[in-house]
Amino acid sequence: MKHTMIGVWLVTVMVFFSCGGNETETEGKVQVSGKIENTPEGMVVLSQFTDSRPKVLDTLEVNASGEFSYELEVDTPTFYELNLYGQKTVRLALYKEDVELTYDFSDPASLAIEGSKDTKEMLKIEQLMEAYQADVNKLNEAYYEAMSKNDTEAIKKIQSDAMTLESNQSQRVKEMIASMGDSFAPLAAVGLLNPKNDFQFIDELVSRLNDNYPGTVAILQMKQQLDEMRALSVGQPAPEIELPSPSGELVKLSDLRGKYVLIDFWAAWCKPCRQENPNVVRLYNQYKDKGFEVFGVSLDRTKEDWVKAIADDQLTWTQVSDLKYFNSAAAELYQIQAIPATYMIDPDGKIIAKDLRGPSLEKKLAELFD
Repeated sequence: MKHTMIGVWLVTVMVFFSCGGNETETEGKVQVSGKIENTPEGMVVLSQFTDSRPKVLDTLEVNASGEFSYELEVDTPTFYELNLYGQKTVRLALYKEDVELTYDFSDPASLAIEGSKDTKEMLKIEQLMEAYQADVNKLNEAYYEAMSKNDTEAIKKIQSDAMTLESNQSQRVKEMIASMGDSFAPLAAVGLLNPKNDFQFIDELVSRLNDNYPGTVAILQMKQQLDEMRALSVGQPAPEIELPSPSGELVKLSDLRGKYVLIDFWAAWCKPCRQENPNVVRLYNQYKDKGFEVFGVSLDRTKEDWVKAIADDQLTWTQVSDLKYFNSAAAELYQIQAIPATYMIDPDGKIIAKDLRGPSLEKKLAELFD
């Protein structure tokens, strides 16, 4: 289902991939062992991630001293999960190295990993994500409180803080990945990055992982996805758009060549789009004489709604639409799954930024023109 994006779009996901190696890879045995103290009631369950979902493999026997040991056949980099009595989850990244863990339920910070370097790197990812999640929760609470009070100034401040938080988190994730050397654990961290903004970094990472772990299904799948996204990455020429204006005249994106252009995908029915329009109007009026233009692409279904919204919101820049909703030729060309969505292109027609709106759009225009 197509949908609009809420004001604060903080996504907290950890993506794991199933990994299938080529058949010539030498099979190996990996030992998973450890000791758990002050255990509650329940079981220790080992699962393997398959298609981003954990699939239960087995329950592990834990002796009276809290010790356990289990042998796995691992012939390619693979992600696993240990569920300790339904109260603590430990994710494992296993390939060629045994792993040993210790945990004391009386001390939540007591988890320790020995052996598998890839699993140690996984623990760093987990800790970084937990800290980020705590910050996200605080912002979400503040956002919903501001929404309930209709406090527009507070909402704007929270949106700005959210963008700063995401940007800072992205930098931390990239620094962490860079520190992991030839580990395959970064496969689990890629899902923490926005491929629209970090395409080049992800592309280089996946290429390096493919060299180190050839034939790994997860890496091959990611390479395919990146190839599909490459045409819309920063630095690439913006694909041509040619659609009718409200008067029925065919208008091309390239007609605005020589200016900085914000391609703005929106619709009359999209509430967040309409809420953003006054900000774009203000910035357009501020910078239009310096070489800034907006190319509005509506995903409306009816001309009546489209034209009325243009008039009501006082949108004086170029507008086009084929009135085909998300089946619009332009929406499909630019892989638009939700709106509002924007692309900023330079005077040569190359993409220089994506998803700019609110404070991020204002900041980018100040960088370009002030």
